[in-house]
Amino acid sequence: MSGEKNLEVLLKSMKPKLNVGEFVFCKTEHLDQLNLSQIIMTFKEEESTTIIAKKEIADQLKLDYSFVASWITLTVHSSLEAVGLTAAFSKALSENDISCNVVAAYYHDHIFVDKKHTEKAMDILNAFSK
Repeated sequence: MSGEKNLEVLLKSMKPKLNVGEFVFCKTEHLDQLNLSQIIMTFKEEESTTIIAKKEIADQLKLDYSFVASWITLTVHSSLEAVGLTAAFSKALSENDISCNVVAAYYHDHIFVDKKHTEKAMDILNAFSK
């Protein structure tokens, strides 16, 4: 099943969902020592492996982080070939001084914003459907 490619449809139907919890980005050279069922995402970079996890998991594992985020999922099934969705919502967020870290997965786009900007970010994202 392929995802939606039409930008207008994507923006009107993205229906952002706030996931419960606080999330952090960490790095590790010891991915094999982690319980991957506790990890939201991994990405291998040249320097190390980045992971996204709940803050309490990172604290239990004594992993360093500097950014505590809220995780917002755009519930529309967007195609990995869709053009303009990330640009549209990141522009709207940036116009309100909200940085966003985006992960595109198979079905959905996931946005991580500073915890203190959660409510404003949700308002901005929800405004696209009006």
